[in-house]
Amino acid sequence: MAVLVDRSVSRTLFSMALPMLAGTFAWNAYALTDAYFVSRLGTLPLAAMGFIFPVIMLLTFIAGGLGVGVTTLVSHAIGRHDHEDSARLVTHGMALAVTVSVALTVTGYLTVEPLFARMGADERTLPLIHKYMSIWYLGCLTMALPMLGNGILISCGDSKTAGRFMMLGALLNAALNPLFIFGALGLPAMGIAGSALATVLSQAVATTWLIYLLVWKHRLLSLRGRPFAGLGASARRILRFAVPSVLTMMLMPISAGVITWIISRFGAEAVAAAGAAGRIEMFAFVIPMALGMSLTPFVSQNFGADRLDRIREARKTSVRFALLYGAGTAVVFFLAAPLMASFFSDDPKVTSILVSYVRIISFGYGMMEVHRYSGFFLTGMHKPASTAVLNAIRVIAFLIPLSFLGAHFLGVRGVFVGRLVTDLAVGALGIAWVSRVLRTEEHEQVESVEAGEII
Repeated sequence: MAVLVDRSVSRTLFSMALPMLAGTFAWNAYALTDAYFVSRLGTLPLAAMGFIFPVIMLLTFIAGGLGVGVTTLVSHAIGRHDHEDSARLVTHGMALAVTVSVALTVTGYLTVEPLFARMGADERTLPLIHKYMSIWYLGCLTMALPMLGNGILISCGDSKTAGRFMMLGALLNAALNPLFIFGALGLPAMGIAGSALATVLSQAVATTWLIYLLVWKHRLLSLRGRPFAGLGASARRILRFAVPSVLTMMLMPISAGVITWIISRFGAEAVAAAGAAGRIEMFAFVIPMALGMSLTPFVSQNFGADRLDRIREARKTSVRFALLYGAGTAVVFFLAAPLMASFFSDDPKVTSILVSYVRIISFGYGMMEVHRYSGFFLTGMHKPASTAVLNAIRVIAFLIPLSFLGAHFLGVRGVFVGRLVTDLAVGALGIAWVSRVLRTEEHEQVESVEAGEII
């Protein structure tokens, strides 16, 4: 069953990553689809979505953190050829996700109006937000389980199915959104609530398929016997990875908010340019992130099998890919920056800043991916706290201070220079950190073998 420890490293990694391209597009497609169709309803519904998105992002981080914990531990168990522990972790991980989802549903439903009012929603947008979230909260469970299941399927070497079930949900969401929002085929027009219902139903279908796969194909989910014996111990193991992962993910919107505040000092044009450039960046990272999604299960499974040589080779392969892909992207983005800017604005100031953003920051994309991959390697080698510290260093020690300094000395373009220096520095730090952990693990492995021989 330890399918990630046998074939050549590069072939295994890229054969896992290729199907996940569809998956990375699918996760982005949910938010883009909802925003696109809701925007057809007018400015107020779109503004309501603007308030909704950060809350959904936060809840997604919680589900993603649980997914990291389950995926890492299941991969390690598979590497040890311990199917019993794998099945126990999957069953207990799903039970933990159900418990957390129910708690989020109840809490969220009871706090819709006070929470969003505190965020700045007024009497015009609050009713729209309530319509959307009162349905979306019911789908917390169907949002959380696919995020767990995706990593589990990758751990089993079934990344093709993982990509397919993610795409199924995204395609259903795209098909159901216009039907429910505007009404068709005898269905009433539900407005913004229809978008929430489309998301919940599409994720429910994907979740049903996932449960079938885990129960019947991979035999990793079972309620026979005493399925919840030892649930507390499993929950503690999962949360050891989940909590640092959630904290790491939360650094992203926090740092984005601080950087946006810094850029806002240079006017609305600068904010508009940076926001548009951020959307362009999303597409730059889709391909390398497909490989990144495969790294933690690959590393953890090989870590469980004591194949540190394969982990070292995977590190070299992934770093080489990130740097080559990043260099190619930087060249393309540098040349195409004016054309990209023209799609978003015809304001000369906006386009000028957007072009500067793309041309400066893109040269750090490769090292930014190296930094991100380093976190996946550390998590896979059961160093979740190190991953959290590495990401905190990026934001607290480099990104925010260098952005302030860049803005002070070089203006808005100095913020972009600060980001570039950050990505180059933390990419190098990530390489050094993973290398040190690998050397330590290899030394301990040698000592363990020698001790066994003596005995």
